[in-house]
Amino acid sequence: MSAPFKIVLVHPEIPGNTGSIGRTAVALGVELILIHPLGFDLSEKAVRRAGLDYWKHVQLKEYANFDDFMKQEAPKREQLFFFSRFAKTVYYKANFCEGAYVIFGAETKGLPTSITEEFSDRSYVLPTFSPHIRSLNLANTATAVTFEVLRQLRYCGEGL
Repeated sequence: MSAPFKIVLVHPEIPGNTGSIGRTAVALGVELILIHPLGFDLSEKAVRRAGLDYWKHVQLKEYANFDDFMKQEAPKREQLFFFSRFAKTVYYKANFCEGAYVIFGAETKGLPTSITEEFSDRSYVLPTFSPHIRSLNLANTATAVTFEVLRQLRYCGEGL
């Protein structure tokens, strides 16, 4: 069975978040796509030092930039789901489809403005209600979204 969807991180900055998202990707059997530049080193030594013993099992693709990702993956617009704290539509209103790309930006900057402007109709937010929180942690957000995608696609497995 091919992966029902893919997780995409655009310019991730914090290795621990990427590591946690990688763990979720392995657990769910989905591909993780990283779009450069990254804010950390992905060398085997750095990954080992971080204790990411599962990293060798991550189905990983890397692209030099967002344009390369779009050209090489060639997703249909309806397969793209962007997540931003500035989006106006809550994520549970998204109609996730088979072959979806769930796309997240950098921890401190979010997605580049050029992307959020072009894909504003494909952008979603996880709600927060406290004025004391600027945004949610990237790894937590990606995990919440991936399980919503699975729920909608009914990849719940037998006995769950």
